[in-house]
Amino acid sequence: MLRKRLSALVAASALAGALTVVLPATSASAADCAPAWSSSTTYWGGDTVSHNGRNWTAKWWTQNEMPPGNSGVWADQGACGGTTPPPTDPDPSGFVVSEAQFNQMFPNRNSFYTYQGLKAALSAYPAFAATGSDTVRKREAAAFLANVSHETGGLVHIVEQNTANYPHYCDTSQPYGCPAGQAAYYGRGPIQLSWNFNYKAAGDALGIDLLRNPYLVERDAAVAWKTALWYWNTQSGPGTMTPHNAMVNGHGFGETIRSINGSLECGGRNPAQVQSRIANYQRFVQILGTTPGDNLSC
Repeated sequence: MLRKRLSALVAASALAGALTVVLPATSASAADCAPAWSSSTTYWGGDTVSHNGRNWTAKWWTQNEMPPGNSGVWADQGACGGTTPPPTDPDPSGFVVSEAQFNQMFPNRNSFYTYQGLKAALSAYPAFAATGSDTVRKREAAAFLANVSHETGGLVHIVEQNTANYPHYCDTSQPYGCPAGQAAYYGRGPIQLSWNFNYKAAGDALGIDLLRNPYLVERDAAVAWKTALWYWNTQSGPGTMTPHNAMVNGHGFGETIRSINGSLECGGRNPAQVQSRIANYQRFVQILGTTPGDNLSC
C-alpha cells in the first residue's frame, strides 16, 4: 500500500513539474517613461526625464543639456515604455542632423528655410557632413549651421536687411555685367550670397542661371541651401581654405569664420561677432551629442 502511495506521489510530482515547464514565463515589464526632456526647463538633482526611449536622472542642476549630454549630469536609468532607442544615426538617409534637431536649433526660423529644402540640397555636395568619423561629420554640420544661424539671425532673414547696400553689389568690370539690374545682387539665403560674380559662379557650379535670375535664391528653399553649400564646400573667401576642408582636416571652427567673414571679424576686428558664431557652434554640437574640438576662434 505504501509503495502505491509513493508511486502516486511521484507521478503527481512529475506532472506538476511538466506543467511548470510548459507554463509561459512572466516577462519583466518595461519602466514607464518619465515626462519628456525639454530644453526650456531647468532640472535639479534627482529630477527624471525621458528622451529617445530611455529615462535619465539629473545628478545636479542642468538646463538646455539634452540627455545623455557631455558633462556627466545625466544618469541613464534604462529603457522605458517598451521602446527601443533609435540608432546612433538619427536619419535613415545618413544625414547627421535629424528634423527634430534642426527644429531645436532654429525654433523661430522663417518657414522658408525648410529641413526638406536642406535635405534636397545635400545631393549637390555629397561630401558635406559625410566625411570622416561620426564626430567630424557632426562637427561640420554644426559648424555650417552655426555660421548660417549667425548670418540670418537664426534662419529668420531671407534677404539682406540693409536695402541701402543693394546697389553696391554690382561689379560692372565683369564682362557679363549685371543683367538682372544693378541692385539685384544683394545678400540672400543661408550665407547671404551677394555680388554678381558670386551669383554667376554659384549658378555655373549648380547648373542654375542665377546671374539672370538671382531671385531664385529667395524663392526656392533648395536653391537657397545649395548656394550656401556651394560657398561652404568650394570657396575660401578671405581665408586660406574652404570651411569644409577646415572642419574635415581638423583646423577647427575658427577657420570657418575666417573663410566666411575673416576680413571683418578675425584678428580682433570684431570679437563680439566671432563669439556669437562660437556660441552657436557650441550649442549645436551639444544638440548633436558631440564635442566642439579645438581652435574655436580666429
